[in-house]
Amino acid sequence: MKPTHTILALLTFFAVVSCNQETKKETSDTVNMVEKADSKSSKIKENPDKNCFFGDLHLHTALSVDANVFGATLGPEASYKYALGEEVEYLGQKVKRHAPLDFLAVTDHAEYLGIMVEVRKPGSEISKTDLGKLLTSSDPDERNKAFAFLSGAVASNTRVPDFEKPEVLSNSWKHVIETAERYNDPGKFTSLVGFEWTSAPGTANKAQQNIHRCVIFKGADVPEQTYSSFDSPDPEDLWTYLEKARATGDDVIAIPHNGNISNGLMFDTKTLSGEPLTKEYAIRRMANEPLTEIAQGKGQSETHPELSPNDEFADYEIYETLLGSQTTAKYQTGSYVRQAYGVGQELQEKLGVNPFKYGLEGGTDYHSALSTTDEDGYPGSHGLTDDQRNPEKLFTEATGTIGEPPVKLAAAGLTGVWAESNTRESIFEALKRKECFGTSGVRMKVRLFAGWDYTADLLKQNNWIKQAYAKGVPMGGDLPLASGNPKFLVQALKDPNSGNLDRIQIIKVTTKNGKSSEKVFDVVWSGDRKRDEKGKVPAVGNTVDMKTATYTNTIGSTELIGYWEDTDFNPDAYTTYYARVLEIPTPRWSTQLAVKNNLPVSKTVPPIIQERAWTSPVWYSPN
Repeated sequence: MKPTHTILALLTFFAVVSCNQETKKETSDTVNMVEKADSKSSKIKENPDKNCFFGDLHLHTALSVDANVFGATLGPEASYKYALGEEVEYLGQKVKRHAPLDFLAVTDHAEYLGIMVEVRKPGSEISKTDLGKLLTSSDPDERNKAFAFLSGAVASNTRVPDFEKPEVLSNSWKHVIETAERYNDPGKFTSLVGFEWTSAPGTANKAQQNIHRCVIFKGADVPEQTYSSFDSPDPEDLWTYLEKARATGDDVIAIPHNGNISNGLMFDTKTLSGEPLTKEYAIRRMANEPLTEIAQGKGQSETHPELSPNDEFADYEIYETLLGSQTTAKYQTGSYVRQAYGVGQELQEKLGVNPFKYGLEGGTDYHSALSTTDEDGYPGSHGLTDDQRNPEKLFTEATGTIGEPPVKLAAAGLTGVWAESNTRESIFEALKRKECFGTSGVRMKVRLFAGWDYTADLLKQNNWIKQAYAKGVPMGGDLPLASGNPKFLVQALKDPNSGNLDRIQIIKVTTKNGKSSEKVFDVVWSGDRKRDEKGKVPAVGNTVDMKTATYTNTIGSTELIGYWEDTDFNPDAYTTYYARVLEIPTPRWSTQLAVKNNLPVSKTVPPIIQERAWTSPVWYSPN
């Protein structure tokens, strides 16, 4: 959130908008909505073999200080309308998703939640404070200076007395809860109550090391207040808040995000206070945060090309600049999930518990109120700092929002869950048991099962999914001890609005005697390609026309399904397995925007990408 001189220059061109007027309009809309409670069916059909539902668990509205100052005017109501497939106006453009979402969590920053909305109310008490006057000044230099002060205070956990307004924070939190309640429609659409805890310990150069968590509640029986980094910047204290909330109300989890820009802190082998991890710490961490965010607008956190040099697909949406700076984040240890899987198993050998046994999910982290993940027609994600109406600036100007040109932001990501029904209970329980996966923003459906007694012939049977559950475990599960080699069943169905599928891979992370290794296996792929002499499957091809920024689905498959046995299995080693599914190459949003506006295609990012999905793992422990 901390601005540099570049974002200050960017912010000079936007006039102070009245978020209050937008919020009033949206509140009126929701008040006039027909209460769904009377019309909701008391009987919701459940599928024991699970259905796939897609949603976003990380989204900001004008209630977040940074989003508001960046020019966001839309509140939670607009977020739900957009998720439901309705057309919404954003920065003067009419925007709409290709396909609606099934669930959504609005996760505004807990720090000064809703304060900027109050500041913009003419005549409000807080607008009359010295800082309030500066933030709403007609002089852009004064506004910029005020925002620099406020965002710096948030980053450094320095309280601003003028903005300590408990009634504003409380009312904003109530608005979040009440809006979620209005839009929750069991069996049709699930709204999850949430917020973001925004701890970002500073470094010597004042860049922010991201150790943020999104807090997601199962229902609406939640604490009267959120928990912010002002309360404590230590995740262990956040867990205490979650444990107390769980004991007196609905269940709740926290989801770490952007390990890639944590500067090595997200999956550190020490606590934030510098103490070595213990068995009790590991148990507590996994009880409170079973999932981690694998992909979002600020890049993917699976792995880095230098950490996985033998993974030809590791170089995807690499984002490595610390927040509010142009400082490169440390990634050698503690920043990426695949490496954390190995480190977690190494710690498990010592402690008896794996502190990094994370399932995977995806989110946007957009500060626009809109979960916009379509590459074609992507309208931007951080208000006026990446306004698509000024594409030249997106490709060249660095901003304090992200530390790099906005072109580095990705049109990502989403969470897929396998749940019995589209209800809060089913969606939340699927997240807790880690039967979920993250995508780069597309809606491909992916399944992974592991067991000891599967055969390839099982996939030919109509009820193979039922048998897969009966004879093994789905993603997020633990393989029981048994003899032989583990076998895997994988299936992927393409997103109807995106590219065909290239291949399904299984990534294996093995640990024995304190040493970890990784290997990527191609399990099933499209077409009649054959492995070369080194066992490598050739590239799927490329249909992208760079002149028009379009592609054709004349290569790849609409569905991939396969069987794989780990013939190199070591029963004495701790092992993590997860699947990764790749689409055929398609043009990135930045390429499409450049072509649309007759501009040179950006060289800052790849012009062509392969959208993908990552499943939660299946784990094996020798004891």
